[in-house]
Amino acid sequence: MKRHLISAADLSRDDALLILDTADELAKISERSIKKLPTLRGRTVVNLFFEDSTRTRISFEAAAKRLSADVINFSAKGSSVSKGESLKDTALTLEAMGADAVVIRHGASGAPHRLATWVRGSVVNAGDGTHEHPTQALLDAFTMRRRLGSLDGRKITIVGDVLHSRVARSNVLLLSTLGAEVTLVAPPTLFPVSVDSWPCQISYDLDAVLPKSDVVMMLRVQRERMNAAFFPTEREYSRRYGLDRDRVARMPDEAIVMHPGPMNRGMEIAAEVADSPRSTIVEQVANGVTTRMAVLYLLLGGADLGGEIQ
Repeated sequence: MKRHLISAADLSRDDALLILDTADELAKISERSIKKLPTLRGRTVVNLFFEDSTRTRISFEAAAKRLSADVINFSAKGSSVSKGESLKDTALTLEAMGADAVVIRHGASGAPHRLATWVRGSVVNAGDGTHEHPTQALLDAFTMRRRLGSLDGRKITIVGDVLHSRVARSNVLLLSTLGAEVTLVAPPTLFPVSVDSWPCQISYDLDAVLPKSDVVMMLRVQRERMNAAFFPTEREYSRRYGLDRDRVARMPDEAIVMHPGPMNRGMEIAAEVADSPRSTIVEQVANGVTTRMAVLYLLLGGADLGGEIQ
């Protein structure tokens, strides 16, 4: 693997499979009464979050602590950032403190790339603007693999606000690397201009693709990033692109439903679908810790894993 994880495009097929296989091994630890390994003892992981987050920040914190790393949680609110300190100066402060890895979430696309030029430690992108969120794609792929087996030839449908979704971009890149066939479904107004260059198909008709989908991943409608009317009404959006019980009935029997969270229940996904046996939404949260443990473990060069898990 490379020293940083900034984009899903940074991962070769072998890299991605190594992370997923390592996560499989680490998943055995979560079933034990004592869930810690000594692998990263003495290492320091900084969670540098400039945007609000619940799942991702706690997931990275739990992952680092289970590997026995020291964790520093840095929130932009209440720090010198709120006084106008630049990202570069914040980075130099972390460098002086000896951070071995910096996990960054930032509202500006490209911020993790810039950070990687200023620190010696590894940088992990935990979401930058509308650009990417590679560890979310990895935990999604891990969840799919546990439910469905190999992803080669699997048909994955990603539905909703693709325009503002860093999850969609990372999933398209990673899943295509792993041999899956990805279709994006959204209103024309919610596709980015560059989508034609992505390794996927696009569709405007959800009902047409459901019968041949192994996985249907719903995306949150990101109202906070919308500064214009991208669809007539929420009710109209839900009618055309929401996943309800009737639409789930058109999916193949073994197909699963995913959502990166947080959800707008009743808009992009019905509550009864989110809570159904087909849904992997709670599994995704649990798998997030395991997958991020694998990423930190591999980036920071842990010892032989087999001996530690036995």
